[in-house]
Amino acid sequence: MDASKTCYGGLQMTKIAIYYASLTGNNEEVAEFLATEFARYGLKAPLTNLESVTVDDLAALDLAIIVPYTYGEGDLPEEGIDLFNDLEAIKLPHLIFGVAGSGDTCYGATFCQAVNRFNARLASTGAIQGSRPVCIDLRIEHQDCVALKGFVADLIQTLKEADTGEKAPHFN
Repeated sequence: MDASKTCYGGLQMTKIAIYYASLTGNNEEVAEFLATEFARYGLKAPLTNLESVTVDDLAALDLAIIVPYTYGEGDLPEEGIDLFNDLEAIKLPHLIFGVAGSGDTCYGATFCQAVNRFNARLASTGAIQGSRPVCIDLRIEHQDCVALKGFVADLIQTLKEADTGEKAPHFN
């Protein structure tokens, strides 16, 4: 795991990591966009392949961003299945999380189901949802950039609120 300690605007040292799975390169682009956006705030958010992440890695973080792709008819990426299953048996009440990723709207009701499933599974651990999930149709376009910038801003705001003891927002 490559999590960096960072500091922004009064935040205590914060450990952030972005974990992604990318079959076509679309989610790698999403992950890189997110890392660049965190850097605009002076925060380091290193990228790591989702396949190498464990629940112990997540337990050591303050903020985890998961960027899964949806495969076929709503399937999880193979790289994330072990982590997804392991999350069922752990509690992570201190962790703030966000989930964003790409899918294909041609699949209709199963569009971005991996994003939604990871979001629900992380919430079931007691972790704090720092932003609503962001679902992207294939490649990042202008409206997705706007949504991802808002996603990062929400996550940072949730970190600030957790750091100051303020009530964190609920994104359901």
